[in-house]
Amino acid sequence: MANYVVRYGVMRSLGVFAAPDLDSYYRGARVIARTERGLEAGEILCEASEKIVEGLKDPREGQILREMTPDDANEVVRIQDQQREQFEICRRSIKKLDLPMQLVNVEHIFGGERIVVYYLADGRVDFRDLVRLLAGEFQTRIEMRQIGVRDEAKLMADCGDCGKPVCCNNHLIHMPPVSMKMAKLQKATLDPTKISGRCGRLKCCLRFEYETYEQMQKAMPPVGTQVTTSEGPARVLGHEVLVGKLLVESADHVRRLVDVADVTAVSDEEAAAQRDEFGRQEAPGESPSTQAT
Repeated sequence: MANYVVRYGVMRSLGVFAAPDLDSYYRGARVIARTERGLEAGEILCEASEKIVEGLKDPREGQILREMTPDDANEVVRIQDQQREQFEICRRSIKKLDLPMQLVNVEHIFGGERIVVYYLADGRVDFRDLVRLLAGEFQTRIEMRQIGVRDEAKLMADCGDCGKPVCCNNHLIHMPPVSMKMAKLQKATLDPTKISGRCGRLKCCLRFEYETYEQMQKAMPPVGTQVTTSEGPARVLGHEVLVGKLLVESADHVRRLVDVADVTAVSDEEAAAQRDEFGRQEAPGESPSTQAT
């Protein structure tokens, strides 16, 4: 029995799903699968090889039932139209009950087993009356799911400043924290309006190349280190990590950019001391205001 990686649901969850023995699927094929939530429409991403599965974090399991038929596709369209009406009913119900929550999205599972209501709230919300009201209206199970602003962007955002679809709604499944340290290392502008994404937090793309920058920086003498270049002794003032250059200042206070390869000697004792100091300054313990979670 072949296994495939399937993407499904409005939160674009990934699962490793088993397919019937005689069936094979191509990338992009739309299928109907049984997940832990019921029957859902999904998309085949690839065959689930051992290497690919190792790269997935806690993938869900399920079973592919069939490739989507024209009738299934029509049902998906009907459900999408129905979701718009359900959203308005939920919105009116929340307003009627005067609940301190903001409705973000309503997801109607393909098989009709449940309706998932996604919402924002500052704290815990007693939504028992809302669930009873909606269950009576829709005659199915109601699941309430509180999300954060980054999940809201994943659900609702379209394109980022780069002009491409936002990463969180495209290829990102898990969204790890992003810090100002990453922006500083990559010499990005520190203007919050320019390095913040649609969610108002630091852009996820700041993390994509961070490990590469970090590895390249480790090969450079720390800021403040005394070095010897082809033009004489100098002190390191800054790094241009991506191009592999150092900003140095010579004894006569002349500043210039030099290639890392031009450094012929580094003061070992001072380098160790400066490296320790630099490590403390760059330690990941940023203040809460500089963290995106």
